[in-house]
Amino acid sequence: MSVTFKVKKWGSLITAGALALSLAACSNSTSSSSGGSKEESAAYPEKPIVINAPSGAGGGLDTTARALTKVLNETGLTEQSMTVENKPGGGQAVGLADFISQDSKDPYRLFLPSVPLLINNLKKEGNSPHSYRDLTPIAQLTKDYGAIVVPADSKYKDLESLFKDLKAKPDSLTLAGGSSPGSQDHLVAMLPAVKAGVDAAKIKYVSYDGGGEAMTALIGGNADVLATDISGTGEYLKAGKVRVLGVSSPERLKGTYADIPTYKEAGIDAEFTIWRGLFGPKEMPDYAVDYWNKTLSEMVKTPEWQKVLETNGWEDGYKNSEEFTAFLEEQEKLVQEILESLNMQK
Repeated sequence: MSVTFKVKKWGSLITAGALALSLAACSNSTSSSSGGSKEESAAYPEKPIVINAPSGAGGGLDTTARALTKVLNETGLTEQSMTVENKPGGGQAVGLADFISQDSKDPYRLFLPSVPLLINNLKKEGNSPHSYRDLTPIAQLTKDYGAIVVPADSKYKDLESLFKDLKAKPDSLTLAGGSSPGSQDHLVAMLPAVKAGVDAAKIKYVSYDGGGEAMTALIGGNADVLATDISGTGEYLKAGKVRVLGVSSPERLKGTYADIPTYKEAGIDAEFTIWRGLFGPKEMPDYAVDYWNKTLSEMVKTPEWQKVLETNGWEDGYKNSEEFTAFLEEQEKLVQEILESLNMQK
């Protein structure tokens, strides 16, 4: 009996030990796939980082990505070198497709898009099957706002009078924008138009190759109204060439734009943020997300970054990973709502 007991006892101990080792192995495996090992976490980043900017050199996204890398290196917050790769085309869709096609766990690749990331996935004629859910949101870096602009000699002095005419006859005016129908500039104007009761689908919208060309069309008399981002209007406002009727910010801006009323001040319950943000691949390890949360929260407080914002006319829009993800969920709903009102949703 005693022999039998000892055999069973040792067998139980061996089995328990094997089970413990098995569980530990599973635990380590899980840690490596989601959070990475302690060694990886402590060493990150230990090699160069590449940021994919889905625009041409000199564009807004390229400028933001290069400013980000410059400040991170100047301040010593990141010691590893950082380079920017331009992947223009398809309203950011080409860069997104290229980014997603690569290693979904590689924490040394980052992606810096803006609002079209959402729009291209939601609109009927969108050219991207991917959304922000195919990425890991890391941080919102900057924010800009939409603006509705008319020539300085226009009869329209406020949004109320503009939308009153458009409500009576939606196709009576030509609206210009620097992007295609259903994209960012178009939605900047369609959001308040829909909220004001205008049949927005009937508004005559003409798209140009960028905000600069659209502004030229407005000033040259080829358009009655322009939808654009507020930061692109500054020099024209100072020169007395245009009048901004409203801005999509939640409250009045400062400086050059302090006298411009918000959509809400005009009685239109709408706001729209034009953001630029940083993302990682879909399965980015937790340690890398934590690193960027800590590093970028420090960077946005530096004088160097504040100077970048001032120089480019950008607003400080920093949100960490969790906050940015929640914001994207809400803006996706808003974009979907506007597209549905235009019958342009998928």
